[in-house]
Amino acid sequence: MATAADLAWLIPVLPLVGATIVGLGLISFGRTVSRLRQPAALLLTSTVGASTVMSLATLQEQMAGAPRHEQLFDWANAGTFHLQMGYCVDPLAAVMLVLVCAIALLVMIYSHGYMAHDQGYVRFFTYLALFSSSMLGLVVSPNLLQIYVFWELVGMCSYLLVGFWYERNGAAHAAQKAFVVNRVGDFGLLLGILGLFWASGQLDFHGVATGVEAAMAGGRLSQSVAVILCLLVFMGPMAKSAQFPLHVWLPDAMEGPTPISALIHAATMVAAGVFLVARLEPLYSLFPQVQFIIASIAALTCVLGASIALTQMDLKKGLAYSTVSQLGYMMLAMGCGATTAGMFHLVTHACFKAMLFLGSGSVIHAMEAMVGHEPVLAQDMRLMGGLRRKMPITAATFLIGCLAISGIPPLAGFWSKDEILGEALASSQLLWFVGWLTAGLTAFYMFRLYFLTFEGDFRGHDMALQNQLLTAAGNGDQEHHHHEPGDLRESSWSMTVPLLVLAVPSVFIGLLGVPWNSRFGALLNPHEAMVLMEEFSWSHFLPMAGASVAIAAVGMALAVVAYGLRRIELGTIVAQGLPRLNAFLANKWYLDAINERLFVRGSRRLARQVLEVDAKVVDGAVNLTGLLALGSGEGLKYLETGRAQFYALIVFGGVVGMVVLFSLQ
Repeated sequence: MATAADLAWLIPVLPLVGATIVGLGLISFGRTVSRLRQPAALLLTSTVGASTVMSLATLQEQMAGAPRHEQLFDWANAGTFHLQMGYCVDPLAAVMLVLVCAIALLVMIYSHGYMAHDQGYVRFFTYLALFSSSMLGLVVSPNLLQIYVFWELVGMCSYLLVGFWYERNGAAHAAQKAFVVNRVGDFGLLLGILGLFWASGQLDFHGVATGVEAAMAGGRLSQSVAVILCLLVFMGPMAKSAQFPLHVWLPDAMEGPTPISALIHAATMVAAGVFLVARLEPLYSLFPQVQFIIASIAALTCVLGASIALTQMDLKKGLAYSTVSQLGYMMLAMGCGATTAGMFHLVTHACFKAMLFLGSGSVIHAMEAMVGHEPVLAQDMRLMGGLRRKMPITAATFLIGCLAISGIPPLAGFWSKDEILGEALASSQLLWFVGWLTAGLTAFYMFRLYFLTFEGDFRGHDMALQNQLLTAAGNGDQEHHHHEPGDLRESSWSMTVPLLVLAVPSVFIGLLGVPWNSRFGALLNPHEAMVLMEEFSWSHFLPMAGASVAIAAVGMALAVVAYGLRRIELGTIVAQGLPRLNAFLANKWYLDAINERLFVRGSRRLARQVLEVDAKVVDGAVNLTGLLALGSGEGLKYLETGRAQFYALIVFGGVVGMVVLFSLQ
């Protein structure tokens, strides 16, 4: 009888089949298929649902102690050269399969309500299914080559979904930015993969590590070259998982529909980089200097994302910079050699951050009824407030997400974040301090988001503020004030049910990783989990946990005083007392401006110079060749008289000339 692992290849194939059927229908019979909204959505959602069921069965087998399952076939042969494809199932892959499928299924259900009135409804669901298939294929990939193939497919789907509303300039530019920045990282990843294959002769994860180690021991590969190859491979995760300085695409990607922000940019695609680093842990563990660089970049990313989130007034961009910061936590764990801790935070974060993004979508959906579909207004927290009374389910689940990401026990974020801080302290006190400080900043900006959105009085009727925000965004010429406001009310069941479902793991899933009995760690790495459980000490755990909860409590308390009770105008105080710091954070560390000046304008300037070289040098050389041919032809036509006596005279002159030339020698 076939096991779940034997049929795991169907998990990415089923959504692909559904996307192919509907996609071909859209291409061939666009208008007809676009009208079949519910049947198309039901088909695509059912394929992802079937993959979810199979993923749960696969995870159950792995939890029961099933061995690693791998099925390979030769994809290309040339003599002794073999390239293999296939799929593999192990505990890490099983966890990721369930995570991707579950979040994708909930997002599809949510999208039925959120995208109900969009003309591209069927196209949107097709893209969702195609992305799900690509991400699932990446998870079950047995080697670096196959991961790279699905890595690019995931990037393509991200481009399509970020630019889904391509008629908006912001969405089109955001998709281009995401594409270009990720190509930078992917180019490094490709070079690294080719270099590792050259060094080790292998492409599977353990084979690459053992091959590189053997090549170094045999003197065929220097350590410096090996370090460079490892860092080149890490460029891919740097871009995909939004690590400094390749993080700049993620906040702008919020121009896409909110369900995409929840699925791709909070829970799944951005986790692909963390997943790849976890897969390459046998390789990276050979080079402590590489791990130190990864941890340093991750620590900087933590602070960068959290500090910029302090000043954001756009609800989705505030959550986006929060995601950047949390991805920094995951990479920090990877750099400290704590793969299990990083993956545990990936799982917990996917649950509560997907819930937060879907909650923001519920808010934006309600705000559009009040202020129209202009994103500048519908997403700006300065026009929100008091929504808890109108949207109790959204507010309650958003509050749970804020508590979870702030690390308040016993919610999920506390256990995973505390485990990372403990591992960071074992590596470096400075890394621990950065993570600890970021925990306080996280609690502050998350409750700032909550209070500005759900508490106080509703500010959406302030027409002067609306016009001011439109003018600041460069849309002041739009007559938006003619919009007839609707009613603020809770979202439909298709949008609230996924919020309620995600609230459950946001509260309880962290209990699977309690340090004295980590069932999550026992699944991914039984030996490491056993050692950690044996070394567990309450005298060590309580001060660490107390310190992280204390800094989170300080951040929460400050947010309550400033934005809940409104006892102090913190924003005004910082703007007036520390104007340079406020401008630095408001301008996102000036990184976008630096990129604009160095790379965007620089590339355009280089392109203009190349164009001038092409016009003046290349075209000049071609034109000169033509002129020479024309001139020589014009001159030679006078020698073509057709008279035999003239030709004989030329021959006689040539002979005389040769005689004279040879006589001179």
